Amino acid sequence: MEIATSAIWLVVTILGIVYFYFKRKFSYWKDRGVAYLEPTFPLGNLSRNSIGNLREVFGKLYNLRGECPFVGGFFLFKPVVVATDLDFVKDVLVKDFNNFHGRGIYVNEKDDPLSGHLFSLDGPKWRSLRMKLSPTFTSGKMKFMFPTIVDVSEQFNQSLGEMLHDNSEIDVKEILSCFTTDVIGTCAFGVECNSLKDPNAVFREYGRKIFQPSKLRALTVVLFRIPKLAAALRLSIFSKEITNFFLGIVNQTIEHREKNNIKRNDFMDLLIGLKNNDTLDEEKKVKLGKLTLEQVAAQAFVFFVAGFETSSTTMMFALYELALNRDIQEKLRSEINTVYEKHGGQLTYEAIKDMVYLDQVINETLRKYPPVTSLQRIAQDNYKVANTKLVIEKGTTVMIPAYQIQHDERYYPNPEKFDPDRFQPEVWKARHPMTFLSFGDGPRNCIGLRFGRMQSRVGLAMLLKNYRFEPSAKTPIPMKFAQRGGILAPVDGMHLKVIKI
Repeated sequence: MEIATSAIWLVVTILGIVYFYFKRKFSYWKDRGVAYLEPTFPLGNLSRNSIGNLREVFGKLYNLRGECPFVGGFFLFKPVVVATDLDFVKDVLVKDFNNFHGRGIYVNEKDDPLSGHLFSLDGPKWRSLRMKLSPTFTSGKMKFMFPTIVDVSEQFNQSLGEMLHDNSEIDVKEILSCFTTDVIGTCAFGVECNSLKDPNAVFREYGRKIFQPSKLRALTVVLFRIPKLAAALRLSIFSKEITNFFLGIVNQTIEHREKNNIKRNDFMDLLIGLKNNDTLDEEKKVKLGKLTLEQVAAQAFVFFVAGFETSSTTMMFALYELALNRDIQEKLRSEINTVYEKHGGQLTYEAIKDMVYLDQVINETLRKYPPVTSLQRIAQDNYKVANTKLVIEKGTTVMIPAYQIQHDERYYPNPEKFDPDRFQPEVWKARHPMTFLSFGDGPRNCIGLRFGRMQSRVGLAMLLKNYRFEPSAKTPIPMKFAQRGGILAPVDGMHLKVIKI
């Protein structure tokens, strides 16, 4: 009996300690006079459904905005800053970047080598890798890769035309994922996937596995928000199956190219060069060293993951809006046909640059449907917020809700309306530069934005020249977004009528 009583008191004591610990933690923003969203035990402002997709959470937080340049939130018991003022956003991303250069994402290079990529790394490792990789994404390098993307788009067009003999209503989300998978597979790994003809093509299969939501993955995402705990548990972001596949394919590709002296002017060629040769830090005049095989694999992996999913999602939402806005679709098709005719019926690098309205459509799509709905930074030291008495403490996470900013009617009147004219040069220039954050901003913006834009331009130009898109009975009107998954996506694919012209 005494043992049972002691056990009960022990449990009560532990629960009391936990309760008062969280109560003290959850009073963080109240004590500082910052508007905040009332947290609940134990997830703070998160919920079971919002762990993988924070868009709705940030919507509630953003609506609390006032005179202070940010509002307070809680991820588990950790206080987070949610930026609501554009000048403050600019300070974090650009002006005071040195204090906010890190993302604070959990990395485990020893047990999970694919996690050591440019997107996740912080500090000197990130800086060194960014300097090594930046020359691989210049406009000149993009021009070299352009013919490869056009070749893939022509194969894609042929396969799609064959599919449409049977059914004109298709899931364009899936077919666009096949297109971008084939592009990245070719440019990053030198592998011809042809995944539209073979839906079970190995690269397409692994692309699905990477983004496959599950309850276990949702739990892992929560633990990743406590990097010290995740490190102690030696958690891996990706499964051994995924890691072994990408390490194996990179190793095979490098061995084959080096043995046979093959040059393709693609991303893998550039990575092989970084593996075999030192690079120079022009600013500090020191050698940055070579990439290891694991580092090459990690960069090829993130190029694949970021490149195929974000570009396919952008094209999917563009086709959705064009199907709903036939006048915009016809105007864009007219521009595409005119430019094709001007360039002798060929889709050249110069022809794509001439498609100005196409760029406006892509920008408005990214404005309304940013693939990554928020940006994350970590304060490296205590930071005095301009024009306030507030201090953001070292180690605090700063979240920038890109989706909410890009749907704020103060910057984009009638924000749910799809209007490419918002991105006419003179109109865009008149807005605050932080009102468009689909590629981030500052020194840590998306390094692959040129490639992503080029891939989306080629895909949409090819599709709209050859096909007309209309809503079907399965088209989601109004749009409903999936609750899980890190990339903005509809709940059940994107079915549209596709009519060959």
